[in-house]
Amino acid sequence: MSSLESIAFPVLEPAQIEGLRQFARVRNFRDGASLFSTGDRGFMFYVVLSGNVEIIDETGDEPRTVVRHGPGEFTGDVDMVTGRSAVVSAIARDGLEALEVTPDCLRQILSASPALGETVLTAFLTRRQLLLEGNFVGARVIGSRYSKDTLRIREFLAKNEVPYTWSDLERDSQAHELLARFHVREDETPVVVFPDGQLVRNPDNSILARQTGIENPLDRTVYDLVVVGSGPAGLAAAVYGASEGLKTIVLDSVGPGGQAGTSSRIENYMGFPTGLSGADLANRAHIQATRFGATFRTPSNVSSLDCPNGLKRVLLEDGQQVMARAVIAATGAAYRQLYVPDHDRFLGNGIFYACTTVEAIHCSGQPAAVIGAGNSAGQAAVFLSDRSPEVLLVVRGNDLRKTMSSYLAMRIEQTPNIRVMLQSEVVEVGGGETLECATILHKDGTVAVVTLAGLFVMIGSQPCSAWLPEAVRRDEKGFVLTGPDVREGWSHSRDPYFLETSCPNVFAVGDVRSGSVKRVASAVGEGAMAVSFVHQALAEA
Repeated sequence: MSSLESIAFPVLEPAQIEGLRQFARVRNFRDGASLFSTGDRGFMFYVVLSGNVEIIDETGDEPRTVVRHGPGEFTGDVDMVTGRSAVVSAIARDGLEALEVTPDCLRQILSASPALGETVLTAFLTRRQLLLEGNFVGARVIGSRYSKDTLRIREFLAKNEVPYTWSDLERDSQAHELLARFHVREDETPVVVFPDGQLVRNPDNSILARQTGIENPLDRTVYDLVVVGSGPAGLAAAVYGASEGLKTIVLDSVGPGGQAGTSSRIENYMGFPTGLSGADLANRAHIQATRFGATFRTPSNVSSLDCPNGLKRVLLEDGQQVMARAVIAATGAAYRQLYVPDHDRFLGNGIFYACTTVEAIHCSGQPAAVIGAGNSAGQAAVFLSDRSPEVLLVVRGNDLRKTMSSYLAMRIEQTPNIRVMLQSEVVEVGGGETLECATILHKDGTVAVVTLAGLFVMIGSQPCSAWLPEAVRRDEKGFVLTGPDVREGWSHSRDPYFLETSCPNVFAVGDVRSGSVKRVASAVGEGAMAVSFVHQALAEA
């Protein structure tokens, strides 16, 4: 057994199994009995005592065995913790006798037993990664690489770590065979065939969430804490809020990660010497927060906030509302739009505002360009340099190190197929059905037309604060003022806390906050710090 297999399919120690017995019931199954099926929610966790459990992938053309779990091994992956639908099926084999544990009980065990929790969660994370990177079919996405909706669907599934397979109409010879099999015309694409076999034509994100088990219903209750946004700051607030006993819900329009989730590599985050992707950091934090009891609801587009002196009311675009004693705004900031002719025509067809494997595949083996001078732009350029023969980094300023970490600037300078164009800006884009070229203007007036298949825009930031009421004061750029900056006009009997807005019990953290450092580590710190202020504010109520 390889080291990877030993992590993904570990054997529990006899003492660990005995410790589980008080939380489980012993079940005996006839050969061929179903333990759970693809698409099931709330499925059980099983530890094999004798016999075997066969894990089957039923999402491909023919069912196939993924693995067999023997004595001491256990079933499940991250969906056991997040409460999503099962992506595989489990069948009893060879006179199976197993311990059966409910999902709620498992989450309690993982929190109460650190050693067992580490074993189980490490296995769960590794198994999901194997499904995402292997030949597991999962949901089938059939659509054109030139379709914005195909890109939207793929980005949503990837951001929420839903295993899927994409059949590209332009480059996948089997795509048209699949359309014929499912009786779908090309002009009806994109379509998604979900693991339970249901086909939906161009599903919106709400349908994607419902069909994959991401969607969680809203409780008719008053939450202690509503976190709006699930970037690093919001995720940290969720982890610390839930772990410290606050009834916590996180609302996000797309999925965990925020702007950091679009980063291909974060190398200066403490504790990860080899770096990690923004998506990996976000999904680990998501599982951690869920394990402590936080609820995530995606997609949830927040339209407004009412913040009188009493309870706060968060209104959603679908008409629903969430009541809370405290709110943390962690909606971050978006990259500024590139204002050039034909921008909208090529958006998703060569112009992108994220740089992950989902977007990078569009320019694999072809030249690409990145606009920006921050760490996200630098990370994107390095990431693309392994996939494209030439990468241009277009920088408006005259010194890369003014806005980029020194280690990253040095790496860019040492990467032979990255070319930095200082004091330059993209003024035109062109192409046919997809992006083919860009015109770059240098400060001295010289113009260069470059061939490229992908243009990745990572310039500046615009705060996502429009949903907040006028009572929440902002600076001239729209970033939310907090702490000392809202003391003037503050009417509460106490002084505002450091991360508190001009509306008592409403806090702002991360990139949406005026004066934030714009680093992942500081965003995480602010999210954690805000929870301590929430505790103090609620104690006064």
